Amino acid sequence: MWGVTTLVPAGEDHPLPSHGNASGSSAAPGDGKRGGGASATPSSSVPDGIAHASEAGGNAVDITIDDGPDPRWTPQVLDVLAKYDVKAVFCMIGPQAKAHPDLVKQVVAAGHRLCDHTMDHDTAMDKKPVAYQEAQILDAKKLIEEAAGGGARVEYYRRVEYYRAPGGAFTPDSRRIAAAAGMRPLGWNVDTKDFGRPGTAAIVANVKREIGNGPTVLFHDGGGDRRQTVAALDQVLGWLKDEGRPTGFPVRTAP
Repeated sequence: MWGVTTLVPAGEDHPLPSHGNASGSSAAPGDGKRGGGASATPSSSVPDGIAHASEAGGNAVDITIDDGPDPRWTPQVLDVLAKYDVKAVFCMIGPQAKAHPDLVKQVVAAGHRLCDHTMDHDTAMDKKPVAYQEAQILDAKKLIEEAAGGGARVEYYRRVEYYRAPGGAFTPDSRRIAAAAGMRPLGWNVDTKDFGRPGTAAIVANVKREIGNGPTVLFHDGGGDRRQTVAALDQVLGWLKDEGRPTGFPVRTAP
């Protein structure tokens, strides 16, 4: 997400309001096919609306981790999640996954889910042609799943199950492309603002202040020094445990 601030009301299919054109289309719809790369496989069970609800329902919280994997910070994030027995969604950059397949495999082995966060983290991709959006999404999905060890036939637990647009730069076309490839578009409700490194206490305070917006919380394990994120994640998960708030995964299909 690279430092973009977004507040989203709770609700499963509310589009992200940030980045100017989060729910609008920047180009005519494409045909869902592209030469020389991965192609979308129709999947009518995955809606193209942006998910904000939790599979666990009620007062559950979804933890999401963006911009990795990173060889220094992803293992530390995994350690904190394991400490509290919390599962998260890791929104990975395609080339980062290719460069660190061991980390992708660790994420999968620990029971976390995978999310496509595009090839280049272009926060202006909502202004780009549909073919460009398709390449960013499907090429990243292919690299992440290859890093996970799925090969030609990707087992269920190694699949990329969500798509998160960089900076919330969703379009109807990108949502359609993702859903057709079996990935639920994934938003967020709580921006911890950890990307800007405001201090551990500020990150924790942001979560406590914004948790009423909805269940999905945004952290980062890539894009720079994430020691504040690691410390804040530890404190946030401890606080959620004390508050009796369970954690879960974002919804993938319609309720």
